[in-house]
Order: sequence, then structure tokens, then C-alpha cells
Amino acid sequence: MQSLSTRHLLGIKNLQSSDIQLILETAKEFKEVINRPIKKVPSLRDITIANVFFENSTRTRLSFELAEKRLSADVVNFSSASSSVKKGETLLDTVNNILSMKVDMVVMRHSSPGAPDFLSKHIDANIVNAGDGTHEHPTQALLDAYSMQEKVGDLTGKKVAIIGDILHSRVALSNIYCLQKLGAEVMVCGPSTLIPKHLSSLGVKVGHNVKEALAWCDIANVLRIQLERQQIKYFPSLREYSLYFGINKAMLDELDKEIVLMHPGPINRGVELSSDAADSSQSIILNQVENGVAVRMAVLYLLAQKN
Repeated sequence: MQSLSTRHLLGIKNLQSSDIQLILETAKEFKEVINRPIKKVPSLRDITIANVFFENSTRTRLSFELAEKRLSADVVNFSSASSSVKKGETLLDTVNNILSMKVDMVVMRHSSPGAPDFLSKHIDANIVNAGDGTHEHPTQALLDAYSMQEKVGDLTGKKVAIIGDILHSRVALSNIYCLQKLGAEVMVCGPSTLIPKHLSSLGVKVGHNVKEALAWCDIANVLRIQLERQQIKYFPSLREYSLYFGINKAMLDELDKEIVLMHPGPINRGVELSSDAADSSQSIILNQVENGVAVRMAVLYLLAQKN
């Protein structure tokens, strides 16, 4: 059997294209498993995984926990809100205390970019980055790519527009790296205040007109406005953002083709997406949630082989 070139999943940037293909192929097999009447396999029966979340999360945390339980792993959940971090304990001390309980793998979300990378250099367990600040969110990019392939097939030459708050999004960067490694063309679109200046150096198109972006693309991945990360105002109001950058069903109907609509969630309905667009037949948002479990099962299974 093929194996990954790395023992950690810290980001998409340093993954090889063959690693991405292996994860997506393995996810197909696990998707079949989770659609069976008996959804568990004993693949990680002797593995203990700690979910260490220093930031709030619903979808990602539940998805990882479900993936771990489907693989028969033992699961330990850690939340910084009710931990000794509040008493001043360092990240390294926190994780070393968890590892002293004989944990094999750590799934970590942290507000500081590079935290999982730092941890991987100091501890022996496999590290999975479940989102580090505004840096990367590799499993989200992998499940997005899996969902796109499921809908449109091979992504070589396909045009994908990433629309919304690019500046504060860890999903955008991971998606750009992943899609480019799979041969897709990428455009980012949003207010100029929400698009980092360096992005054009990554070989992506940059646009500020949503209708033009929708006309250009085969797939639109719409990102949430992350007000909780915005220390200053990047646009006058949510109403104005919705007016200029929001997507509704009428806009999709005006196109001379049918595009695929995606969103990593949670959706600010009526801001970046109207309900009639989010719930339309072109939307694969709920497919993304389902595929997230299969993709994360694949990642955990493949990394466990590197122990």
C-alpha cells in the first residue's frame, strides 16, 4: 500500500500531489464505510487520539470526533475554556501532560499560525492541524477538493472562484494550494480590503466583481465574513457587503451555465449567501459536511500507519 510522505498534516503547502491523491482515494473507501448500516471499522482500535481545541469549533470538532469513533480509536477531548491554560499553562506543557497519558495522535486547533508546526518539532505524536489562526486548514481544503471531484470529476483545468473574506480565512490559503496541486485554476474575489496583497504572487487571479467571478468559474466556494477576527472595519456595513458581494439565486439563474456552489460553514445567511442560493440544487454544502468525516477518517488512518 502507498503511504504518505509525512507523519504530520500541518498544511497543504508542503504536501506532495501524490499525498493529496492518496488521501482522496482513501476517503472514497471510507465514504462507502460510513454509508453502511454498521459504520465502524477496527482500523485504529489500538490508537488514542486527543482533540486539543484552543478555539471554538462545532463542525470541525464533531467531524474529527465522529471520524475517530468510526475508526474505533479511543478519543480524549480537550477544551482550553475549561483547562489549566486559563491558569497560565503553556501550550507545550498542556500537550505534554496529555501525551503522558499515552496519546498517539493530536488533532489541534489554535489561534496562533504555526502552533501545530511548533508542536510537531517538540513531541513524538502525529499532529493534525485542524486550523491555525489565519494560516491553514488542511482537512477543510481536502474535503472541499473531494466534494468538487465527486461533483465535476477531475479538477484539471477547472475554474474555482473563492469569494469573500480572504484576508482572515485559513480555508482560502489551503484551498489555493490544494486546487493548484490538483491542476485547477483559482480566482479570489472580494473587497480589496479583504484580499492580502501577496496573493497574486501565488499565481491566482484577483477580482473584485462577484458577477464577473461567477461568470468565469465552474465552482464558487463562498467564505464567511469573519467579524470575530476583524479588529477594525474593513467595509462600511454588512448590508453594504451583501449588496456588492452577496450571492443570491437570481444571480445564479442569470448565468449561461450551471455552476457548483460551496461554503465551508457556518453560513451568515443574507450576508454572503441568500437562503435560496444556499439551499438550491446547485449547492453541495451539506455534501461537504458528510464528506468531511470520510476525508478525516482517511487522514487519521494514513497518519497512523506512519507511527
